Amino acid sequence: MYKPTTIELAAPTLLEDVNLTASLEDKQRYEQKLKKWQKRMLQVQQAYFRQGRRTIIVLEGWDASGKGGAIRRLTEKLDPRGFRVYPIAAPTVEEQSKHYLYRFQTKLPAPGNIAIFDRSYYGRVLVERVEGFANEIQWQRAYQEINEFERLLVDDGVRVVKLLIHIDQEEQLKRFMERLNNPIKRWKLTEEDLRNRDKWQEYHQALNDMLTYSNTNISQWHVISGNHKWHARIQVLKTVVKAMEEGVDTTIPPLDKTLVSAAQMLLKKELV
Repeated sequence: MYKPTTIELAAPTLLEDVNLTASLEDKQRYEQKLKKWQKRMLQVQQAYFRQGRRTIIVLEGWDASGKGGAIRRLTEKLDPRGFRVYPIAAPTVEEQSKHYLYRFQTKLPAPGNIAIFDRSYYGRVLVERVEGFANEIQWQRAYQEINEFERLLVDDGVRVVKLLIHIDQEEQLKRFMERLNNPIKRWKLTEEDLRNRDKWQEYHQALNDMLTYSNTNISQWHVISGNHKWHARIQVLKTVVKAMEEGVDTTIPPLDKTLVSAAQMLLKKELV
């Protein structure tokens, strides 16, 4: 008889526990590590494609924490046919008329594919909570709803990998100023970013509550130290690869002998 998966909360890593001094200063070492983990990420993607497995990667973090840069390095060497990145903004009018999880249910990956959420359904307990778009009852019950949603995904064979990139206020200010003074990056800085910064403590509490009430035995949070971009990018790659590799055979299969024979016959004919 079927027995439902039991959801249990696990001890989380809170923002205060993160060592924000962690760094990777040597460029050559960074590039070596980047090459190594990107190669393994490609191997994992190929294994998931061959086996029809599915993955959802959830990326949350402060404004200017480096989510976009981490996603670029994560996907740089992948086959673009096998993944999709979804930058999550405010819901449309149609989406607002439905349950908040609806727009994420429509983006679930097909067999062999990876879905990457740049911000996610956790907005319900973050921005919607802090900005008052969801009332207290709505965002409080969302922890259970999200945990159940992730259980549904895991029970259906989806690997859920959740990462939060954490930076401090001083580093965020530095990056905001860099964006403001760089014409190429200026589009990234919005008035909403500035308003969110003014509510740092409220978001800090909301993030810690998210880590506390949605870090479960079936879907844990990985908190990444983000003050140093090179370190953060490698840690994101490494964390995703190790989480996706767990319990999965990623060895490259041998050549199919029938395919080799057919190719040899065809090539011989063309060379005559």
